[in-house]
Amino acid sequence: MRQNGPLALIFHTLFVIFMLAPIVVVCLVAFTPEGYLSLPTNGFSLRWFRAIANYPEFVHAFWISLGLGALSSFVALLFAVPAALAIARYKFRGRDALAALFLSPLMIPHVVLGIAFLRFFTSIGMGGSFPALIIAHVIVVFPFALRLTLAAATGMDRSVEMAAISLGAGGWTLFRRVTLPLILPGVISGWALAFIQSFDDLTMTVFLAAPGIETLPVRMFLYVQDNIDPLVTSVSASVIAVTMAALILLDRFYGLDRVLVGKSDTGR
Repeated sequence: MRQNGPLALIFHTLFVIFMLAPIVVVCLVAFTPEGYLSLPTNGFSLRWFRAIANYPEFVHAFWISLGLGALSSFVALLFAVPAALAIARYKFRGRDALAALFLSPLMIPHVVLGIAFLRFFTSIGMGGSFPALIIAHVIVVFPFALRLTLAAATGMDRSVEMAAISLGAGGWTLFRRVTLPLILPGVISGWALAFIQSFDDLTMTVFLAAPGIETLPVRMFLYVQDNIDPLVTSVSASVIAVTMAALILLDRFYGLDRVLVGKSDTGR
C-alpha cells in the first residue's frame, strides 16, 4: 500500500486546520468574560452560557429545528426509499429524467426556492405555517436522502431477495426482513444527511419562518442583526457539544462505520 508523501501530509494537515479553525475560534470566544467578541480573552467564563437561559427564544428555536429536521427527514425517506428502489431495479422510459427531477432542488439556489415557496404558500393560504415549512424542507432535503438510499439500493445483491421469494416470502415480509436490512446503512446515512441539511438551513427558511416557528439558524441570524455580544457563540458551542455527544452515543451503540460506509458490527 502506498503511503502519503510529505506534500500530501502537509496538504491534509492544512486542510484539517482550515476546516476546524472556525469551529475552534467560535468555541473559544464563547468562553470570553467580555461583553463583546474578543480573542484572545483575559480569562475564561461561563457567563454567556448562563445567559442562554435569559433568552428562551433560542431554546424554543432549537426544539423547533430539531423537530423540523427529524420530521422532514423522515417524510423525505418515506418517498426516497420507494423511489430509489424503483430507479435502481427497473428500466423504464423517462427513468433518467425522473431521477434528474428528483435531484433538481440541488441545482436551484435556496434564495430562489425561498422566494418561490413564500409566493406559493401565501397564495394558497399556508404562509407562515409549520406545515408549509415541513413541505419546503422535505422538498429540499429529499435529494440528499435519495442519493444515499439509491447508492445502497444499486449495490444490493438481488440474489438474497430471490432466495427469500423462492422460500415463499410475501412482498411486505420481503421488504421488511430482507430488502430494508440490506439498504439500511444507506437509509440511515440519507436520514442523517437530510437532517443536517434541514437543521442548518437558513437561506430558504428565513423566507418562510414566522414568529413562533423560527428555527435556530433564523433566530441566530435575527439576533446578530441587532447585537454584537458573544451570546450566539455560546449557542453555537452548545450545539456543537450536543452534536458531538450524539455522535459519540451513535458510535457507541450503533457504530459510525455502519452509518457512513455500511460496515458490519462484527465484534461490537
